[in-house]
Amino acid sequence: MNAVILFIIGIPAIEIYLMIKVGGVIGALNTILLIFFTAITGVYFAKLAGISTLRSGLSQIVKNEMPIYEIISGAALAFAALLLIIPGFLTDIIGFLLIIPITRNFFIKSITAKFKKKENNENIIEGVVEKEDKEK
Repeated sequence: MNAVILFIIGIPAIEIYLMIKVGGVIGALNTILLIFFTAITGVYFAKLAGISTLRSGLSQIVKNEMPIYEIISGAALAFAALLLIIPGFLTDIIGFLLIIPITRNFFIKSITAKFKKKENNENIIEGVVEKEDKEK
């Protein structure tokens, strides 16, 4: 089964299940208020972390360095804000984990490790090219 289809079906199903369970424990109105509270709080903290990342990126540019980590971190923060706006508890947990710098760094390192090129020297054949004399 395609992973995208699994996410499209699986994530909302988990979110609905969690909302029903939490709503059964704390009540429907409190669940709705909790969803709004996590969205507003999460977006606020994502904004603060985004401003911090922007300042760090600008200081890298002033030092004439490429702010690669800051660019990736900024994208992760934008994704975290999106997850926090989407109603649900699972997406909120993932969004809050992306806002925290330590866990964001862990997620970034684990994802980029999959895309790094592995050096494979087994297929390299070394040799010397010699020119032939045409005068013979």
